[in-house]
Amino acid sequence: MSERRQLLLVDDDSAMRQMLAALFEEQGYTVHQADSARSAIAQAQEIDFDVVLSDIRMPGKTGIEMVGEMRSLRPRTPVILMTAFGSIDSAIGAMRAGAFDYITKPFEPDTALITVERALEQRALEQENQRLRRAVDQTTSFGDLIGASPAMRDIFALIRKVAHGRSTVLITGDSGTGKEVVARTLHYHGARADQPFIPVNCSAIPEGLLESELFGHVKGAFTGAIASKRGLFEEASGGTLFLDEIGDMGPGLQSKLLRVLQDGEIRPVGGNQSMAVDVRIVAATHQDLMERIETGEFREDLYYRLNVIPIHIPPLSERPEDIPALVDAFVKKHSDGSRRSFSTAAVRELKSWNWKGNARELENVVERTLALSDSIEIGIEDLPSVRASEGENGHASDAFLGSAAERQLKLRDVEEMYIEEVLRRTNGNKVQASKILGVDRKTLYRRIERRAQAAGTNGESIAKESSELARATAH
Repeated sequence: MSERRQLLLVDDDSAMRQMLAALFEEQGYTVHQADSARSAIAQAQEIDFDVVLSDIRMPGKTGIEMVGEMRSLRPRTPVILMTAFGSIDSAIGAMRAGAFDYITKPFEPDTALITVERALEQRALEQENQRLRRAVDQTTSFGDLIGASPAMRDIFALIRKVAHGRSTVLITGDSGTGKEVVARTLHYHGARADQPFIPVNCSAIPEGLLESELFGHVKGAFTGAIASKRGLFEEASGGTLFLDEIGDMGPGLQSKLLRVLQDGEIRPVGGNQSMAVDVRIVAATHQDLMERIETGEFREDLYYRLNVIPIHIPPLSERPEDIPALVDAFVKKHSDGSRRSFSTAAVRELKSWNWKGNARELENVVERTLALSDSIEIGIEDLPSVRASEGENGHASDAFLGSAAERQLKLRDVEEMYIEEVLRRTNGNKVQASKILGVDRKTLYRRIERRAQAAGTNGESIAKESSELARATAH
């Protein structure tokens, strides 16, 4: 037998409450009663009612005022308001407050029954949608990781197994596949989640400076060391140290890192004493470390110390089934809260592209398309034309090249046209335009300036246009 539905009746008229209670109890409801908004809210704090049926005109707080409080307390509980003083204003007020519906006294018993049944159907539908959404989310995301492919589901499962351990992890994959996202998910779903997660890019820091960054240094250890400094190993104490692009670490530092992994101790640069550290190491690289071992550029013993738990992220071209979920996530991230989406045809088109830049490139295309298109639903026609014209191997199609040749356009002409369109769509916002174009502001300004200089040989109109364009982007 199904669970009895919980109905709360709110009315200061006891005769009306008793009549409605008898009506709904006969239909199998468990009926609770309240003679004021205050009493109704108090009961709702204890019971998650399936539906609330309330009068509007009551001493103290009105039914409309009660709706607001009820929505805050029980946002999924539908509230139906009833009153003998039916009017358009009352109806508008009720709906604005968040009421499910509005009925006017006197009403037929069937009217109340049907309205309550509709409210329950709506609640059940919302609950089912939430259940399905949770089920979909569980299969397409884990933390900030997104994917529905078998490869990504395997990664989700592996992270769940090893997140609470101490073993070192080596994440491999092409640039743009999301290696740092995997590292962060591993950290924040493990026992160290409330401790620091410290990322460091080994390829971005010279070896001499990287040693000091990792292990710290004592005062006077080298020229400019005017004070002692804690290293990233100390900063990450109890947490996770993420060593990105570990394949670019120099041989001298590799041996010192190996010693840390073996002994669990570090020695600051210029220091005489070692100190114990409790840090989990997660490393990542886009390189083939076995090849670097063969060429003598990477220590084999360090490789096996790091590669206790290997996690490989395949390129996006090998898991196109992940693209729809990634597109949805990037749209939510870059659509400023508006309800925009990519059409089925547009997503199907994106799945056919060769994503050499992986998820990072896909995010760039989604963000650019949202910025340049005014459509609520993004269609194939809204996708970047140059990128959309690329074939399976990432080369521009003959049709695109042919049309450009017929118009006698050079590559620079196409670039200039694209830059102008981006600036127009962003209302001359150079910061936003440079982000979409993938260049820094100085580069963008130089392109504008160069076009203005070239205008001297191409006519005054071009010079004027370039000047206006430069002024528009100078903020």
